[in-house]
Amino acid sequence: MTKDILIAKLKAIIAPYVQDEDAFKNLTEDTDFVKDLKINSANLVDIILDIEDEFDIRLENEDMEQMLDVKSAMQIINSKLEG
Repeated sequence: MTKDILIAKLKAIIAPYVQDEDAFKNLTEDTDFVKDLKINSANLVDIILDIEDEFDIRLENEDMEQMLDVKSAMQIINSKLEG
């Protein structure tokens, strides 16, 4: 999956939970879900579940703990899709 397609899918998943619209408009690989987008921890769980559904993957607890920004989310998703 190309980087652009993956970022577009992630943006669609996280859009309903974003509290900082300006940061969302300028989303990059370095965007942090909590610090930049102001997404709370309960909503992060929702995002994880949505990612599992969208990509038909299973995320382990350690994956969830590492998924703090766009770049790490992309890396984890790609590794699950390849595995």
